Amino acid sequence: MNWDDTRIFLALTRTPSLRAAARSLGVDQATVGRRLNALESELGAKLFLRAKDGYLLTAAGETALAAARRMESAALELRTKIEGQDENPGGLVRVTSTDSIAIDLLLPAIERLQQQRPNIRVDLEVSTQLLSLTRRQADIAFRNVRPETPDLVVRRVATWPVGLFASASYLARFGEPIPEDELRGHNLVAYGPYLAQGPFLTMAGVPARQARIAMALRSSLLVRKAVAAGIGIGEMPLWMGEREGLVRIWPHRRRPTDYEVWQVMHPDLQRTARVRAVAEFLSAAFDVQ
Repeated sequence: MNWDDTRIFLALTRTPSLRAAARSLGVDQATVGRRLNALESELGAKLFLRAKDGYLLTAAGETALAAARRMESAALELRTKIEGQDENPGGLVRVTSTDSIAIDLLLPAIERLQQQRPNIRVDLEVSTQLLSLTRRQADIAFRNVRPETPDLVVRRVATWPVGLFASASYLARFGEPIPEDELRGHNLVAYGPYLAQGPFLTMAGVPARQARIAMALRSSLLVRKAVAAGIGIGEMPLWMGEREGLVRIWPHRRRPTDYEVWQVMHPDLQRTARVRAVAEFLSAAFDVQ
């Protein structure tokens, strides 16, 4: 198996069709089919069963998959090692973050970076999914949860206090909640992943047992915009609520845990000139206090 054929094979194990595999590799569908046929002829075995719902691995395919993954790992390691020795401050750097961080902080910083380093191209992927740095899906990640992978370089770039906010129009309709009432009679805009962390939400450290969850969202940006639209009250970092023009409820109270942002990089890539330059430049954008 050569590496080009292995890439085709691995793409088909991760996508349901020739078309999807071709799209992920940036080639045409005919090329994928032709290379797969050539690979199966070379190995003298069928690697996939062609089923209605996609391509299914045969026993031979499962054996080949283990070897293909080892080849992929070796290829990625070689690429990372070579790029880690590259001192040319130009080229592509892939960054991933949440939508709120991207819009408020990274886009303005990238615009300033382009003025100083026009030879560096930054591709920004906005996602709540944790893209893999070890598989080179991204070069730099900004995450609000510290990753547990021990072989990554992790640095905390922000710690923001979190408070409770509402729009002026919402407060005009419902009034300001009373902490002792556990937000009785009020609507909440909740960050979806927090709903699975306990039997009930707390807002700025106050149990919200008596409140109604009006909306749950998996985007901190949408939480902020939903609060601004008057749908309900919600938590967010203080500077974000103030920038949005919202009214802070209970200024003397805040969430017990701050909103943290972690910059994550592969250890070899931190020695790459262009990646290091982008990482240093973008991390400075988080000083918003």
